[in-house]
Amino acid sequence: MRQILSARLLATALLVLGTLGFPWVVPQEAQAQAFQTGAPTAILMDADSHAVLFEKNADELTAPASMAKTMTAEVVFNELKTGRLSFESTFTVSENAWRKGGASSGGSSMFLQVHSTVRLEDLLRGLIVQSGNDAAIALAEGISGTEENFSKLMNERARAIGLTKSTFRNATGYGHPEQKATVRDLAKLAIHIVETYPELYKLFGEREFTWNKIRQQNRNPLLTMEIGADGLKTGNIDESGFGLIGSAVQNGQRLVVVVNGLKTARDRASEARKLLDWGFRAFESRELFAEGQVVGEAQVFGGSRRSLPLVSRKPVRVLVPRGDGERVTARIIYTGPLKAPIQKGAEVARIQVNRGEMQALELPLYASEDVHEGTLSQRALDGLLEFGTGWVRRAFSSVFERI
Repeated sequence: MRQILSARLLATALLVLGTLGFPWVVPQEAQAQAFQTGAPTAILMDADSHAVLFEKNADELTAPASMAKTMTAEVVFNELKTGRLSFESTFTVSENAWRKGGASSGGSSMFLQVHSTVRLEDLLRGLIVQSGNDAAIALAEGISGTEENFSKLMNERARAIGLTKSTFRNATGYGHPEQKATVRDLAKLAIHIVETYPELYKLFGEREFTWNKIRQQNRNPLLTMEIGADGLKTGNIDESGFGLIGSAVQNGQRLVVVVNGLKTARDRASEARKLLDWGFRAFESRELFAEGQVVGEAQVFGGSRRSLPLVSRKPVRVLVPRGDGERVTARIIYTGPLKAPIQKGAEVARIQVNRGEMQALELPLYASEDVHEGTLSQRALDGLLEFGTGWVRRAFSSVFERI
């Protein structure tokens, strides 16, 4: 394996790391996850490393219910960050928002008055703390004209932040045959919000909000459990069952949990807490590569050099079971050879880290230095080498994929 890697013949390189000293070994059969949950779909992730600690049917598409309001909030947060809106921006409550999302609709409501003018800051609290459907529709209409147009913006933002499978059709989370999300995507969304909008994220941790002289408690049950929880959102409609996106911090470590499909609100709270408790108790952080450390090399074609060291902009850490000898594998993936010129800092590859068969982490890798276009003779030689060794590289890659 070392010979193949040093020869830089693989477009996809497989690096196997042991838990101590990272010896070059073939990974053993993946161990079974040590936790069981009654939630039909669930995921637990470490927010810092994006490592997956537990998953169950994490890519199954289900109705997100009011957890979709987290995507609504992200769109509004992005509008605030870009300066297109401010907390002082005002929105008029349409009759549609009042009838479809107000008190008479039977769902969660902020109790907005029809034709009233409301500050964006208040609507955000009504959306997040009170889970107001009227607030969600008022925001959607105020930003995009109609809720349908706003849902297109939701999907654009979802794809932009890496939610690959989920589709949104309204701002409220009301049932729609095409509105589906995975718990993996919802966890990614939560982590994105924590990382990108740390000040705005604090709204998810507010315990109560009063509007129109009606005081309502935050619907997130984790906030009252003294486990370090500070967000995010619950959901429940007939098509989904009871679901929850939650986040908690203990000893500087943040975990994000998503569950969906539970039969009762009590089950939802219990399973989410059990997952968080288990995650904080059962795992420890293991650093594979320090920030800026060379992780591997990529082959370069037509450049002033034939290989390019790859680095990560953040430490490559993975959470592993405490006291467990489980193997950790890391795979460097890029489409190669890379074509010169290449600018220092350009994202050119990714590193995927697995615990057993479960993907625990994926991070971008960047060029550690500039690679200029090579001389005519260097480019000609690279052309000959590519022609002569391409089939060898593909053959080795195929062998490695079967290991």
